[in-house]
Amino acid sequence: MEAVTLRTARLELSPPTAADVDAIVAACQDPGIVRYTPVPSPYHRSDAEQFVAKVAADWISNEHVTWAVRLDGAVAGMMGVYRLGTGSGELGYWTGPAFRGRGVVAEASRAVVDWAFALDGLALARLEWRAVVGNVASARAARAQGFRYEGLLRQALTSPRGRDDAWIAGLLSGDDRTPQPWPVLGD
Repeated sequence: MEAVTLRTARLELSPPTAADVDAIVAACQDPGIVRYTPVPSPYHRSDAEQFVAKVAADWISNEHVTWAVRLDGAVAGMMGVYRLGTGSGELGYWTGPAFRGRGVVAEASRAVVDWAFALDGLALARLEWRAVVGNVASARAARAQGFRYEGLLRQALTSPRGRDDAWIAGLLSGDDRTPQPWPVLGD
């Protein structure tokens, strides 16, 4: 598929380019990104260069679709729909430390979820969200989009650091997106 650019009131979501490599490298030094995502650690410039090239190839193969989330022209984070196939995919994201707490994930994920379910987008029936147990910020962001908590997957996530238990949530194209209680968030 050809890469798509999404726009919101404040954000532009477009595929990362070679011009974004330095920003990606800087963000991927953050302990939170290292802990809760499968990025290599230590994260080197060559990792970012390979990532940018892989994103371009993934759009073409329709295996994953990934955007750089840009606020005022700066790379605020990455967001994508991964493991596409048979009408489903998995929403994933990270945000750089300087952009946290500013509603970036909420605004970007709303645009991505809308596009993923749209007939002129991916036309998915289901989106999943998974995160390392304890990633409360990511869980809150997914719940805010209407994802329903579905459970715990033991040792389901792999990264260069090993295996982690995962929380999983799902959202169907026809679901009411009103946030629902999640027991792991204490409500």
